[in-house]
Amino acid sequence: MKELCEILKIYYPIIQGGMGNISNAELTAAVSEAGGLGTIGVGTMSPQEVEQIIKETNGRTGKPFAVNIPITVTPYLKEMLELIMKHKVPVVSLSAGNPAPFIKMLQEKGIKVIIVCASVKQAKKAELAGADIIVAEGYEAAGINSALETTTLTLIPQIADQVNVPVVAAGGIGDGRGLAAMLMLGASGVQMGTRFIATKEAPFHENYKAQLLAANDHGTTVVGRSVGRIRRILRTAYSEKLKAIEEKGNQHEKFEQMTTETYHKYGALNGSFEEGFMNSGQVAGLINDIPLVKDLLERMMQEAREVIHRHNT
Repeated sequence: MKELCEILKIYYPIIQGGMGNISNAELTAAVSEAGGLGTIGVGTMSPQEVEQIIKETNGRTGKPFAVNIPITVTPYLKEMLELIMKHKVPVVSLSAGNPAPFIKMLQEKGIKVIIVCASVKQAKKAELAGADIIVAEGYEAAGINSALETTTLTLIPQIADQVNVPVVAAGGIGDGRGLAAMLMLGASGVQMGTRFIATKEAPFHENYKAQLLAANDHGTTVVGRSVGRIRRILRTAYSEKLKAIEEKGNQHEKFEQMTTETYHKYGALNGSFEEGFMNSGQVAGLINDIPLVKDLLERMMQEAREVIHRHNT
C-alpha cells in the first residue's frame, strides 16, 4: 500500500477507473483532491475533447491524476499519447490492447504507467514490459469485461503471487471491507468505477444514481457474450432490449450499434432507461448513499483499518 502511494504520489491507495466517453474533470479532480488518483478515460473522444478535460482538471486540482487509454478502442492513439506528454500528465493507464510499445516512451518522460490486466499471463507480460503498476480487473467490474470471466476474489492472489510490482484490485469493491479484503489477498490498493458514480461530485443523471441505490445483488446483467463483446450493465428496459437482440441471433451489427458510446450517454447523462444503457459493476448492490468523494474515501480507509484491526486481535 505504501509503495503504491509513493509511486503515484497519492494519500490513499484508491484509484478511479476510467469511464470512457462520460469522463469529466469534476469527478476526476474530486478524487485526486480527496487523496486518491482521479482518472480521465478517453474512450472514443476526440483529442480536442480530451485536451479540454485535461486542462479543466489541471485547473481544479494540483494533485496527480491519470489518463486511461484503451489502446484498441480509441481512434486517436498517437494523438492521445502526444497530449499526455504535452500536458505532463503524471500517470497513464493502458488497457484493451498491447501496451509494450508505449511503456518505455512514457516512462522516459517521467510518466508512471499502469497496465490493466485480466489474467496472470497478461500481468506477467505487463511486468516484463516494464509496467510500474498492474490493475487486475475481475469479472464483477462494470462496462466491457474480459471473456475469461475470472472473479476478483480468485484473480488478485494469483497475480500477486506471480509479479513483483504493486497490484491494484478492480471489480466488486465499494467500501472499506472490500479494500481490506483485497489488501489481505495481496493487493496494494483498489480501483473503483461504479462507486464513484454515486457521489455528489459525479455529474451524471440522477436516474443513474437512483438506479444504483435501488440495485440489489442481481441488479446488474451481462450482455454481449454472443457477439464476443461482454459488458456488465444495470438491469433496465434497455438491457432487456439488448438481450432480446442477442436471443434472435445473427444480430451482431445491430448489437454493436446499440452499444456505442452514444447510447451510453443516453443512459448515463440523459438518464433514459429506455434509450440507453448504464454501466455498473456488481458492487451496485452494496451502494446505499451518495456521499462527497472526500467523505467516501475517508470512510473507506477508516472502515478498512477497523476491519483489519478487529481480525488481528
